Amino acid sequence: MRWQGGRRSSNVEDRRGSGLGRPLALGGGAASIVVALLVLLLGGDPSELGLGGGEDPRSVDGTGGSGQPLDPRQEELKDFVSVVLADTEDTWPEVLAPVGVQYAQPRLVLFTDAVQSACGFQESAVGPFYCPPDRRVYLDLGFFDELDRRFGAPGDFAQAYVVAHEVGHHVQNLLGISRQVQSLRGRLSPEEANALSVLQELQADCFAGIWAHHAQRQRQLLESGDVEEGLAAASAIGDDTLQRRAQGYVVPESFTHGSSEQRVTWFRRGLEQGTLEACDTFGDAGLGAR
Repeated sequence: MRWQGGRRSSNVEDRRGSGLGRPLALGGGAASIVVALLVLLLGGDPSELGLGGGEDPRSVDGTGGSGQPLDPRQEELKDFVSVVLADTEDTWPEVLAPVGVQYAQPRLVLFTDAVQSACGFQESAVGPFYCPPDRRVYLDLGFFDELDRRFGAPGDFAQAYVVAHEVGHHVQNLLGISRQVQSLRGRLSPEEANALSVLQELQADCFAGIWAHHAQRQRQLLESGDVEEGLAAASAIGDDTLQRRAQGYVVPESFTHGSSEQRVTWFRRGLEQGTLEACDTFGDAGLGAR
């Protein structure tokens, strides 16, 4: 990606090193893998797991609050996600204006090990997530290493896809889709609720594709191989791929994010068409993207 000269967002909140929780190594045992699979990496609202808690207003400086400098690699990643977030801020107002929705910029919270949000206390093993009540995206930058090493999806555009997917959940929140999905889930069987979650996650993938479409058309951010990186990331975190990796078999009725093929298909659709109308994953459910 051609990101180095891009605008940096002012909506990045750095809570790294705040001392919450304990370090978690995703490769350290079955328990942490199970936690990660509960949210299936790139999740929506982790409060659906039944965790409570209020927002932690603390923010720390670039030393992590300890006076010790942070890893230069992490500082570069912080710079990178700030540029990606800024680019989503440049994309979505124009996309939402025709449907009468004013884009309110989300904040992106960087943390290590664990974080307190309006969706409860979350550990790094849940992966990146968006919390609708406080309109924040939460990200432990160490997830990008896991995306590369554990899931075989390296590259800066794969990382940008992660951020854009979570911002996609924010767009769903602004459109009222998240609220409608949450209301419907309470009236459905577990299998039906999972199926609805899949549609919501696939739409967030499609919204990530919308961002990529406009980033390329208007600002020429993409380089050769970037699209392939994004598609590889979408494929690597499909429910079927994750389940096969974790337990050796697939249980389709337990999917919450969609299969690898579905995630690739919807990301590509948003990328190629770049419109909200292209991302109506809900169809007859009546929760389309307007």
